Amino acid sequence: MLELAILGLLFEQEMHGYEIRRRLRDELGLFANISFGSLYPALSRLERSLAVTVVESGGSVPTSIPATGSLSGERAGLRARRSGAALGTKRSRKVYRITEQGRALFEQLLGGEEPAGADDARSFGLRLAFARHLAPSARLALLERRRLQLTRRLATDRVRASGERLDVYTRSLVEHGTEATEHDIAWLDRLIEAERQKQAPARSDTARTTDLGDSHSGDAMTSTSTTPSGAA
Repeated sequence: MLELAILGLLFEQEMHGYEIRRRLRDELGLFANISFGSLYPALSRLERSLAVTVVESGGSVPTSIPATGSLSGERAGLRARRSGAALGTKRSRKVYRITEQGRALFEQLLGGEEPAGADDARSFGLRLAFARHLAPSARLALLERRRLQLTRRLATDRVRASGERLDVYTRSLVEHGTEATEHDIAWLDRLIEAERQKQAPARSDTARTTDLGDSHSGDAMTSTSTTPSGAA
């Protein structure tokens, strides 16, 4: 999921590592604890697969290494400044740019189904954050797929609540989860309905164009059939 998130951010603009990390943490709450120890290896993998390329940009790197909460993260931050310059020295910093191959990979990851074993909620939340880049039909499929997942979960929770001998506290917890799932399904229903309404005008325009084409074709056939035989 981290690679998908990085490609999604770079899909819109070039960024350096510090900005990518900031936006992952501030705008995509799913990565609130992301460290440089996780970010830079992911960027390296994407660079090796030719999904991103590195350019140099004017400006200076921060004069101190921001705390990452882990020794490995701070070491990764230091390695990112491997010019050997002392702290505080101004130099160009690495800027990452998505390639055409990276754009294709992003669209493939974004529109694909969640990998087996993935956290459904996290995976869906990330895809929804970039859903504006999906084709309308793929966006609707994403919402409907998530609704189906929640509907199945709701059915399972209801069977559990009715069939198991639960103490009052465990039952309360199960009921809370059921109510949360019902709330999410209702939210998805609104999103799905709004998406269908947005797509309806496009389908109507296509239908009208088809009808007009058939009408013109019919007129031409009528005109041909009524032309007197032998007319010059």
